[in-house]
Order: sequence, then C-alpha cells, then structure tokens
Amino acid sequence: MHKEFSPEPDAEKSFRVPDKGNIQRRKRCGEFLGRSAAFLAAALVVLLTVSIIYFIGSKGLATFTVHGVRVTEFLFSTQWWPDRPLEEGGPAVGSLTFILGSLLVSLLAVAVSAPLSVVVAVFMVEIAPVWGQRVLQPAIEILAGIPSVVYGYVGLSLLVPFIRNYLGGEGFSVLAGFIVLSIMILPTIISVSTDSLRALPPQWKEAALALGSTRWQTIRLVLVPAARSGLITAVVLGLARAFGEALAVQMVIGNTRTIPHSLLDPTITLTSAITMDMGYTIMGSLWNSALWSMGLILLLMSFLFILVIRVVVRGGMVR
Repeated sequence: MHKEFSPEPDAEKSFRVPDKGNIQRRKRCGEFLGRSAAFLAAALVVLLTVSIIYFIGSKGLATFTVHGVRVTEFLFSTQWWPDRPLEEGGPAVGSLTFILGSLLVSLLAVAVSAPLSVVVAVFMVEIAPVWGQRVLQPAIEILAGIPSVVYGYVGLSLLVPFIRNYLGGEGFSVLAGFIVLSIMILPTIISVSTDSLRALPPQWKEAALALGSTRWQTIRLVLVPAARSGLITAVVLGLARAFGEALAVQMVIGNTRTIPHSLLDPTITLTSAITMDMGYTIMGSLWNSALWSMGLILLLMSFLFILVIRVVVRGGMVR
C-alpha cells in the first residue's frame, strides 16, 4: 500500500496564496510615494525659480528704491562712473552702453547662426545619408561640449590677430565677439531644430511627394513651415545662450565703455561688465546694486523674448 502524501507545514507556507489586501496596500503605498516624490521635485523646481527671481529682483531694484537712481537715468545714460566722488558730481550708473553692446552682439550672432543652423538641421534630417549623420552628430556634440573659455581663448589667439592684421582696428571688436558667439550657439539651435523636424509625422512628407512635389518643394513648403514653432524655439534658446554668455565674449570684445560705430570698434556687454566689476564692489553699495540691476535686465530680456515668441506662435501670426 502506498502512503497518502501529506505536505509538510513548511511546504504549505511556501505555497500559500498571497493576501490580495496586502498587495493592494503595497501598490497604493508605492503610488503615493511616487506621486509625493514627483510633486516634491516639481515644487522644488518652482521654488528655486521663484527664489532666484525674487533674489535678483530685490537686489536689482535696490538701485532705484534704496539709492534713489532714476530708472530713465539708469537705462538711457551712457555715463558709467560708480565710484566718482561727490566733489566731482557723484556716482553715475548709466547702463545704455552695456545694453546696446549686449543687443548688438547677440542679435548679430543669431542672425549669422540661425540660418546656418536650420540648413544644417534640414540636411541632417532630410538629405544626408546615414554616414553623413554619423559624422555630423558627433561634431555637433563636440561643439556643444567645448567650454566657453576655450572658445574665447581660440578667438583671442586666432580671430583677434586676424582682424587686426587684415581688417584693421585693434582686433578686439564687435566682429570678433559675435563670430565667437555665433559658433557657440550653433549646437543649441541645430539640436532643437533637428528634434523639431524629426518629430513631424512622416505622412506629411509622403503626401507631399505623392502629390508630385520635389524633395526641395517638400522641405521648403511643407516640412519647414510645419516645424516653425520648434525652429523659433531653437532660435530663442540660442538667443538666450548668447545673452547670457560672459567669458568668451569678454576675452575678444575689448571691454571699452563706449558705443561702437562699426563692427571693428570695441565695446562691452552686460555680462562682461558684471563679471569684471562684481569683485571690486561692496555688498549694498550703489556700484554693487547697479550690477545687480544689470542682471535683472538680462533676466527681463530673456522673459521678454520668450513671451513675444509664445504670443506670436500661439496667435498664428507666424506664417
């Protein structure tokens, strides 16, 4: 006779069906922890952004609220002499020269870099063979990874002497500044433009070709207009990068507090003035507060460009 099999107590425990209530509680607990972590991360980002804006705003407004400088004087005067003694007329903190320098260099850099970047992005997505994309993509990533001080040093060693010897002037100029900046913002505009073109539905291209359009007509009349929001975003990001760059521009632009009258004249930007003067000021002084006001101007410029582009794109004014 065979013995009837009876499982051991340990075996019964190992084959016991898990309690569904415990599983549900664990799932709910995991979902709660995940939502809490995501909420805390988002709240931290918002808190950091608001804190930075508040800190820069409070420091920048001190020029007008504490030291009594008029806003019109600060924005439209070219006199920059923050340590001038009272016997000679007192301090002067006009920032028009710095504002014009930043606008001129940044806009020229974007004017040169944006068309070239869009053309490269179109070539990578629609024209280049596979081997071409394998060559271009690492090259763009290398450009993006080069430190700004290296760009500035190359411009100082090669570009400035070239301008001085063959074009005239001292070499340190607006021309040198926006050429260096235009190369620096190329990877940003190219990367975002490439992603925008690749995100387009392939059916649009196929429909255009099926209707008899050539590849150039498809690119010019279908793909580029369809990706215009992403392309504009790429240009805005490049412009923001150009506005915020300090070291590379500072090394080649000359840093003279004068309004340039040609591309070969030296000038100075907001970021260059901040980095050059901040270490020589006392916290809370007029000079220090004026530099914080320049930082506030940079922040407001970035906000303004982003706001204008969003309004234009959403309103359908870009055609």
